[in-house]
Amino acid sequence: MAKELAEKAKEAFLDDDFDVAVDLYSKAIDLDPSCASFFADRAQANIKLLNFTEAVADANKAIELEPTLAKAYLRKGTACMKLEEYATAKAALEKGASVAPNESKFEKMIDECNLLIAEEEKDLVQQVPPTLPSSSTTPLATAADAPPVPSPAPPAKPMFRHEFYQKPEEVVVTIFAKGIPKQNVNVEFGDQILSVVIDVAGEEAYHFQPRLFGKIIPEKCRYEVLSTKVEIRLAKAEIVTWASLEYGKGQALLPKPNVASAVSQRPVYPSSKPGKDWDKLEAEVKKQEKDEKLDGDAAMNKFFSDIYQSADEDMRRAMNKSFAESNGTVLSTNWKEVGTKKVESTPPDGMELKKWEY
Repeated sequence: MAKELAEKAKEAFLDDDFDVAVDLYSKAIDLDPSCASFFADRAQANIKLLNFTEAVADANKAIELEPTLAKAYLRKGTACMKLEEYATAKAALEKGASVAPNESKFEKMIDECNLLIAEEEKDLVQQVPPTLPSSSTTPLATAADAPPVPSPAPPAKPMFRHEFYQKPEEVVVTIFAKGIPKQNVNVEFGDQILSVVIDVAGEEAYHFQPRLFGKIIPEKCRYEVLSTKVEIRLAKAEIVTWASLEYGKGQALLPKPNVASAVSQRPVYPSSKPGKDWDKLEAEVKKQEKDEKLDGDAAMNKFFSDIYQSADEDMRRAMNKSFAESNGTVLSTNWKEVGTKKVESTPPDGMELKKWEY
């Protein structure tokens, strides 16, 4: 049945009915999700529909299922070039050329990538000072060259919420996927693309493949699968403020000047009084606070406050829950121990717990 659907999809593709082809390939994949050719062929139909990020996701899946499938590398290279991900495209095409050395398309496209990479590097050198992400220096000639903000991949479901925040040198993306095994999460980085695929038991896989607002440095990017979320750190190629996570939404902003340096260079007026070193005074005050010896409840409160300040999220939850449920008689930092049950009150030795009646 799956092969019959794939044949119908191929006929629709040849008739330039690409939407129908994608739909039929998707049905074939539902019946046989282990067939790499179905994913590679759907990638080709997505390219025709200008759904380049979806095409990259399909090509990646095809390569994962069958690493020697040459057409999967060809589809990935084509889609990445349309996304201006020339270095990623070149890497995929070179891998495809090693798999199918007699296929001339690979060498031709690799040469094209080399030319585009050289032009891009030339534009970066001429751009002084940079005011926008380097991707904006490329002329927006056609819809194929500069696609709009990509829509989610067809199999995707918004089952997980995501958000991001940024620092001058990196962007941190958080996907709130709870209890997902590490082996079920696949994250890949391109020059300006992020691909996240999360396999969920009994459901369709979660796909998140945005074209990013600015360029990143793939080899410096990393991710971590935690108990309640997937945290992804994107290393910026340029120190600019992203207006959004995805490409095409707003303009980049240069970092604000260092106000402190300007203040430090303010004019000094003559005075008969000796000047004060305020930085030294501040350091001395902080040292006194740190070295201050507290007694009794104050010392105990400071001790617990220091623990809370240096604790992670689970430890803080454990402390709050145990303290509240035990009426202030228990303070635990072990969330695995207190998170699954109610914490009973435990009075100190020699004391008895009494319930007040109103």
